[in-house]
Amino acid sequence: MAKNAISKPVAESRSRLGAKRRWNPDADVTEERRELKAALLEAHIKKVVDSLPPLSDEQRAKLALLLRPEAGA
Repeated sequence: MAKNAISKPVAESRSRLGAKRRWNPDADVTEERRELKAALLEAHIKKVVDSLPPLSDEQRAKLALLLRPEAGA
């Protein structure tokens, strides 16, 4: 993928959001925005992880805890 290219999930999420807003400007697009944010986060995480040396099991487990709601307690 080119440096500035967007991932397929991001493109698809943006497309769904744009289509829903275009065809129904008053529609609730909360879920579509949530999906887009998740797709953007996933793409960013993948980019960062791919740029690093392999992580140990302990490092992966520690990072995975950040994505769990109860980890913030």
